Amino acid sequence: MKNLFYLCGVIVLFGCGVTTPTNQQIVVNGFAQGTTYSVRYLTADGVNYQRAIDSLLIEIDNSMSTYNKNSIISKWNKTSMGSEVFLDENFENVFNISLKVEKETLGSFDPTVAPLVNAWGFGFEKASKIDSSTIDTILLDIGMDQLTFSGGTANFILKSNPDCKLDFNAVAQGYTVDVLGDLLEERGIMNYLVEVGGELKAKGNNSQDSLWRVGIDRPLPDLAEREIEAIVNLNNKSLATSGNYRKFYEKEGKKYAHTINPKTGYPVEHNMLSATVIAVNCALADAYATAFMVMGLDQSKEFLAKHKELDALLIYSDEDGDLQAFITSELINFIELNPDKN
Repeated sequence: MKNLFYLCGVIVLFGCGVTTPTNQQIVVNGFAQGTTYSVRYLTADGVNYQRAIDSLLIEIDNSMSTYNKNSIISKWNKTSMGSEVFLDENFENVFNISLKVEKETLGSFDPTVAPLVNAWGFGFEKASKIDSSTIDTILLDIGMDQLTFSGGTANFILKSNPDCKLDFNAVAQGYTVDVLGDLLEERGIMNYLVEVGGELKAKGNNSQDSLWRVGIDRPLPDLAEREIEAIVNLNNKSLATSGNYRKFYEKEGKKYAHTINPKTGYPVEHNMLSATVIAVNCALADAYATAFMVMGLDQSKEFLAKHKELDALLIYSDEDGDLQAFITSELINFIELNPDKN
């Protein structure tokens, strides 16, 4: 397979052909939010929007990065009950998206899970000594019901519990993809592929005048080289993948996944290895992919049956340890499984 561009969790594929002469492809790559980003777009005037893209990424980092001590979210996490921190538009948008998905998934997605993520050693603070008593105590700090809106809007979000903290890591990269896409469209660009940390959005066609093609990783931790499990043709859609096959740690001979169930306080333990969600909005795709990794295979399938606006590829291991896949019906015509075996 030729011309592979490797991303985190996905691979963008380019076919052979002749680029349309009137449309030059511009590629902008860099680092942001602790990962890489890539923006590819077709333009007739050849303008490179690197500066505008980097400026926007800094703006989002200053709003929602838990590793930036001066960000809005870092300041909010340090506040006590009743204290007000003014929220910018990015923070407010991501909070509202998070609230929507939290309600629809009955708490399987919950950005207040931050204290648990930190305690298990996957967050922005030092890991705690974990036992059942510690988990029970931290669970008292979890839940969107611990937050209230000042003045009936989300301009200020107040805590009823000073130990409640937010972490938008499971939605912020998808949101960033959406905002970068908006930036391009405001400049009249209607053929692009935006990717941040493996979450991406495709609009229009690529330089070969065909749909953008992305490869989904085979979700196994011990592969010598990355392998493709599926290829998806994105038709003006966004895609996000969540999985436990890379981020985990071992303690006393047991593996602990980085996905924490906000309801139980413990890392998830089930046979689903990765969830890829396709939606119009990348922030929603990102959040739902995380929620599905908490919910597991059966609950995710039930949820998808009720939410036809979403498509998904759920990869899981069967009783023999072999990889299996569940694909929603609308996605079947846009996906190719196990392309290396054909």
